[in-house]
Amino acid sequence: MSQWPATRASRVYRALLRVGWIVVREKAGSHTQLRHPKFPDGFTWAFHDSVEIGPAMLARIAKKTGLTPEDL
Repeated sequence: MSQWPATRASRVYRALLRVGWIVVREKAGSHTQLRHPKFPDGFTWAFHDSVEIGPAMLARIAKKTGLTPEDL
């Protein structure tokens, strides 16, 4: 069993902002460019707020962003 629960995208997005990710650019729709001082590559957030993100996708997001289950 995964340590990540299925979670709404809006909750994950707010958690990313709480842990230090900053919005660099927003495009129409759901694509948002995020930056963090510890992650030089940045991250593109491409989920609508009401979408539910499953454990496997959350694990991939965490690998690129440093997010932990406790941050949610």
